[in-house]
Amino acid sequence: MTFAATVLTLYPEMFPGPLGVSLAGRALERGDWTLEAIQIRDFATDKHRTVDDTPAGGGAGMVLKADVLAAAIDHARAANPSSPVLAMTPRGAPITQARIRRLAAGPGAILLCGRFEGFDERIFAARNVEEVSLADIVLSGGEPAALAILDACIRLIPGVMGAPSSGVEESFESGLLEYPQYTRPVEWEGRTIPEVLRSGDHAKIAAWRKQQAEDDTRLRRPDLWERRCGVRDQPASDARREN
Repeated sequence: MTFAATVLTLYPEMFPGPLGVSLAGRALERGDWTLEAIQIRDFATDKHRTVDDTPAGGGAGMVLKADVLAAAIDHARAANPSSPVLAMTPRGAPITQARIRRLAAGPGAILLCGRFEGFDERIFAARNVEEVSLADIVLSGGEPAALAILDACIRLIPGVMGAPSSGVEESFESGLLEYPQYTRPVEWEGRTIPEVLRSGDHAKIAAWRKQQAEDDTRLRRPDLWERRCGVRDQPASDARREN
C-alpha cells in the first residue's frame, strides 16, 4: 500500500521541499509514497479568489474562511476518502509518536495548512478535522509543521528510513491556548458565529475570549493548565524559599 500525502496550502510551491531529497526523495521517486499539494485559493468563488476575512468581534489579522476550506477538504477527500484530515494549529493536541505510527500505517493523510490568524472554528466540527500541534511554538504558517509530520510518517514506511527520533516541546509564553476564531459568513451550514462576537461590546468579547481560552486550555492541555495554576497559585513565601 502506498502512503498518499495530500497538502492543502496557499503555498504549494513549498512542497515537496526537503521531502524531495535524501531518503524521502528517493522513496518518492520509487513510489513508496505520493504527494499532491493543492492550492486552497483555487476553491474561492469570487473574482479576487478571496480565502480570508476579518475576525468576528474585531482584532488583528485575518481568518481563513470556512466555506473555502470546506470546498478544498471535500475535493481532497473525494480522492482519498479513507485518509484523516489534520489541521496544523497551535490550538491542537500535540502530535505524538504514537499518532505518527498510526498515520504511517494507514492509507495516507490530508494536511491542512493555515496562515494569518488561523481557521474559522466551524470547519473542525463540520468536516471532522483533527487539530494537531507540532510543538508549543508559533510558526508563520502550517507548512513547516506539515513537512515535519510527513517526514515523521515517511521514515516509518518499511524500507525508507531507520528508527524515528524524538522531539522536544516548549511552553507557550502566555500559558493559554488561543480562543476560537470565526469570520463571515455569519451563518454557514447551520452553524452561526457566537452572538457575543456580533454584539459590538468589546468588554464582553474580551471576557468571552478569556473564558474560552481558559476552558480550552484546561480541557485540551491540562499539562499547560496545571503549570499555569501552579505558578499563579504559589504563595509568595514558597517562591522566596525556592529562590
